[in-house]
Amino acid sequence: MFDEFSDVSTMVDGVKIHAIRGGAGPALLLLHGHPQTHAIWHKVAPTLARHFTVVAADLRGYGDSGKPAGDADHGNYSKRRMALDQVELMRALGFSQFAVLAHDRGARVAARMALDHPHTVTRLVTLDVAPTLAMYENTSFEFARAYWHWFFLVRPAPFPETLIRADPDLYLQQTIGARSAGLKPFAPQAYAEYLRCLRDPLTAHGICEDYRASVTIDLEHDREDLAAGRKIVCELMALWGAEGVIEKCFDALSEWRTWAPQVCGGSLPCGHYIAEEAPELLLAQALPFLCA
Repeated sequence: MFDEFSDVSTMVDGVKIHAIRGGAGPALLLLHGHPQTHAIWHKVAPTLARHFTVVAADLRGYGDSGKPAGDADHGNYSKRRMALDQVELMRALGFSQFAVLAHDRGARVAARMALDHPHTVTRLVTLDVAPTLAMYENTSFEFARAYWHWFFLVRPAPFPETLIRADPDLYLQQTIGARSAGLKPFAPQAYAEYLRCLRDPLTAHGICEDYRASVTIDLEHDREDLAAGRKIVCELMALWGAEGVIEKCFDALSEWRTWAPQVCGGSLPCGHYIAEEAPELLLAQALPFLCA
């Protein structure tokens, strides 16, 4: 799926961060979401690589990146730690500044990156997310029913890990396949890659620790930043699927404006997995913004 890309995986703080690199020009970091890998970008990465040096990475706990045991406070899976992984990866590759295009969990990491490293992130595009704190504090029945995994994955170990490991294929079908578009958007090679990685028993723990951090230490960091008036200073484009939960349950632009003074964006006629459901529409919106 990434024939013109090379493996540039790097050790960061004793944890392998798996990444691939291709193209030439200004640096652009691509970050995926749950329960996927960098393979989500296979439909858009070749076009992006005509304009940028593209680095597509696996988050800690996902894909072929390292999956350390979670700390007692889940701090080593905080978005702050996961963001630092990616900043240090990019520094090791020679990039002190870069733009970020990020989906789902990766967008949460990217938002934290832009807050903690304001001189590093030049532009940010988030896909189908509203800020984490707003989503938890404004949970509705419709949201909880659609995003059941947010509440399942945070249960203490080893309960959710055990159930995921019992049937990784079923878990994958009930997460990515249960959205508005079903399994149709996912190329067989991409689905096989997601399943291969999910079959690693350590992946279940990494995924759960990501979510456990989001409902604990990540909310502490977010509340501290809001109280201190810290903002995302780079320009931010928020895109989301018109057929998804963000559209139905949240005012995404309004919520992002709580965190960033320079926000634009809107919905696209698709569901949650924008890069795989509507790659051409994504490129039409994101490329002019990223190239500006």
